Amino acid sequence: MEEEREGTSAHTSNRKTLLSLILCGFLPNTSKNRVSSYLQHFFWLLLILIETAHAQVMAHSEPSSADRELFQVYSGARRPRILLAASGSVAAIKFANLCHCFSEWAEVKAVATKASLHFIDIASLPKDVTLYTDEDEWSTWKKIGDAVLHIELRRWADIMVIAPLSANTLGKIAGGLCDNLLTCIVRAWDYSKPFFVAPAMNTLMWNNPFTERHLMTIDDLGISLIPPVTKRLACGDYGNGAMAEPSLIFSTVRLFVEKRAQSSGRNIQ
Repeated sequence: MEEEREGTSAHTSNRKTLLSLILCGFLPNTSKNRVSSYLQHFFWLLLILIETAHAQVMAHSEPSSADRELFQVYSGARRPRILLAASGSVAAIKFANLCHCFSEWAEVKAVATKASLHFIDIASLPKDVTLYTDEDEWSTWKKIGDAVLHIELRRWADIMVIAPLSANTLGKIAGGLCDNLLTCIVRAWDYSKPFFVAPAMNTLMWNNPFTERHLMTIDDLGISLIPPVTKRLACGDYGNGAMAEPSLIFSTVRLFVEKRAQSSGRNIQ
């Protein structure tokens, strides 16, 4: 048990060190250092490997229900269930593309905030993907005993991914607010399940001290960061803050799931 605590402590320390490097600008894709984005993604993938190593350290402990579910995925018993969510950033124009990436591999359900609907082309979503909005949260409940949508979606999902994660929704999550369907799911989330966010915001918003505090807070919850990249932003500014490409978000989540499922499988077997 003492070894487990030491492993967990080292794991948390490593995550915070890498996250701090990303936030403080010692990695590329920041306003302080415009070296190639490949190095940043190297450190980011290293973080995923640290997550995997932690799972292996914990391999002798009792597997969680989330690990058992992922083992079913790895063993081919069923496809993974991914809950994709979009908040109000212009990067939500890529949300349909993100849904297509995941729907070829997994069962997908989608959640969109009211602001994100300004950018999402609903008609271009995969036909087998159901999109839920704030209105659905209220229209699906009529009386005591009826299903509560944000709880049902949390129960259904193996993994949650918010892409894009706006500065506003990041602040809400860090503060524990739950004033729409998306943030209610987050507040009710089972953090033994994987949870990823891909932020998208203006460079000065990304570099704002509040962003660092908020990211540290959600890191404490166990939420994994897929960092933004440097490019010409929709507002015309050049800098860090653009959402990672949908294909990169997909490959990151799939790699994590497969590695964790393998570790869980060894433990369960």
